[in-house]
Amino acid sequence: MKRVLNVPGIAYGGDYNPEQWPEEVWAEDMRLMREAGVTMVSVGIFSWALLEPAEGEYDFSRMDRILALLQENGIAADLATPTAAPPAWFFRAHPEALPVDRDGRRLSYGSRQTFCPSSPAYRRAALRITRALADRYADHPAVAMWHVHNEYGCHNAECYCDTSAAAFRVWLRNRYEDLAALNHAWGTTFWSQWYYDWDEILPPRATGAVPNPTHQLDWRRFCSDELLSLCTAERDVLREAAPSIPATTNFMVMQNFDALDYWRWAPELDVVSNDHYLMSTDPESEIDIALSGDLMRSLAGGPWLLMEHSTGAVNWQPVNRAKRPGELRRNALAHVARGADGIAYFQWRAAKAGAEQWHSAMLPHTGTDSQIWQDVVRLGADLQALSEVRGSTGTAEVAIVWDWNARWALELPSQPNGELRFQDLVRDWYEPLWRAGIAVDFVRPDADLSSYRLVLAPNLYLVDDTGAANLTAFARRGGTLAVGFHSGAVDENCHVRLGGYPGAFREALGVRSDELFPLLPEETVGLTGEVAPDATGTLWSERVRTEGAQVVASYTDGPLTGRPAVTRHTFGEGTTWYLATRPDPATLGSLLDRIRSEAGVAPVRTTPDGIEAVLRRGPDADYLFLIDHTGRGAEVSVSAAATELLTGKPAEDGSVTVPAGGVAVVREPRE
Repeated sequence: MKRVLNVPGIAYGGDYNPEQWPEEVWAEDMRLMREAGVTMVSVGIFSWALLEPAEGEYDFSRMDRILALLQENGIAADLATPTAAPPAWFFRAHPEALPVDRDGRRLSYGSRQTFCPSSPAYRRAALRITRALADRYADHPAVAMWHVHNEYGCHNAECYCDTSAAAFRVWLRNRYEDLAALNHAWGTTFWSQWYYDWDEILPPRATGAVPNPTHQLDWRRFCSDELLSLCTAERDVLREAAPSIPATTNFMVMQNFDALDYWRWAPELDVVSNDHYLMSTDPESEIDIALSGDLMRSLAGGPWLLMEHSTGAVNWQPVNRAKRPGELRRNALAHVARGADGIAYFQWRAAKAGAEQWHSAMLPHTGTDSQIWQDVVRLGADLQALSEVRGSTGTAEVAIVWDWNARWALELPSQPNGELRFQDLVRDWYEPLWRAGIAVDFVRPDADLSSYRLVLAPNLYLVDDTGAANLTAFARRGGTLAVGFHSGAVDENCHVRLGGYPGAFREALGVRSDELFPLLPEETVGLTGEVAPDATGTLWSERVRTEGAQVVASYTDGPLTGRPAVTRHTFGEGTTWYLATRPDPATLGSLLDRIRSEAGVAPVRTTPDGIEAVLRRGPDADYLFLIDHTGRGAEVSVSAAATELLTGKPAEDGSVTVPAGGVAVVREPRE
């Protein structure tokens, strides 16, 4: 059954927590929400203690009044199950439900997500409050969507208690069926780790040396699946009560959060949504917004919702900086450009008390006499002007391979280079494409690749036989495949693929390496060949021998002087590339420009430097988003039949003005 969000246009709002305020404030909230153009708010996310003041005793009177008020004012409710923050009475009754860290310390309640994901007591309590909520509000006209939990795994992705250990063993039995298969997969003949009884297996708790890598990898898989089972259990209760109301939960695909395999999560949800916050230390956070948006659109298979971001500063970084002038608007519309059909913030009204009192909000501490409020109202009008963009899709001919299993495995201890970070390596390759205005999707290794001209695997350290065969077949059939160093090295059990590196991709790439030479921090190696004279590589090098590939660049110094660093190979009907080092940004950008040009991939639109161009495709028109990151503005050529939606002005002269530091959104009808 297809369940869709029944909120017109681009949904707009944020987390609404009226329980934090006297009831006389609520009427003002409604008036200001209407002024700002708010159409949907998330309610009840952290309200468990108020909804269920004692076990099995419910008080829905406050929520009844909140939902009635929203209905009267034409604002839809994304009604949350409050299970991310169990109340104190629950933990007094069930102290065993508190999580235990890797060092064996049992943590206390007093914040949020202070529960063990495997706790039977927690599951019973969570499903009980979910069922009570669903039964009461399944037919409420204000409820447009269920919000399951909040940011699963944000603080408790892993619990190492005995209950979790028992659940881990059940998961392992389902995966391997017998101990012989597990012992083989984990390579337990090493270090006398062989298991003769399932009860001997523990979580990878703190130990004297390096834990078994496959043990650690399976633990990450288990932790993701255990939280997913909680999510789907709550979802099923909600669907039983209200079969037509869509359900979502908010992902966190960036901020270095890597606890959950969202490829497994996304198909379980009716609406895929995300929380995204800028890092103050990132000088070009607009690239992170774009990467995150492309990944979310790919997970969703189309439009998605931005469930949380900030109007200004957050409260959880070492230094929490406010946004620059125009940044609130640029950030929000950049998410829409990448497929967001809803824009929401944490939170509606800035808190005066509690752990997030210094987190920005749509209505700041200063009130309406503030720049943030002016920007929030303007953004509401912008989103209303973009209503017709809803439901339009992306247009990418380039795919980047993203896999959480590969990420987890790469960042385990005892790698040849401990500085390898999956997300950094992906961003290295994504950034030049972003600067060139190339549309990008993200894919699993086993995805259908038939719609792409070019597939990039910046790092795919772990890949199973199915994924490797799929990527190889893509090139053989005529596609272009580019692979980064230390890819194809291990199978799904973290077993090294023997015979030389890069393992699963040797034949397709036409190369073979017999020794790895990772580089020290700050160490570089020179590159020569079809690259700039000052080209360098960092982080990694390896002793490559060509087996059919042609050399594009070689090392000029170090122990590998004269050896290939970048190669190109004709494979079947297609072309493959291998980058055996981490080229400097300019060199990598130049290589990727060549690779995508040879593959026949063109930019979305030719624009002046610093003007981001993104395209969403509707049934009858294309929507071209133009975002200025220079502060200077620019003129961009468009169709003579185009209309700029934010101003309503036609582009009669075949061009549109992108304001300094601003955004233009152009509708271009298709014949």
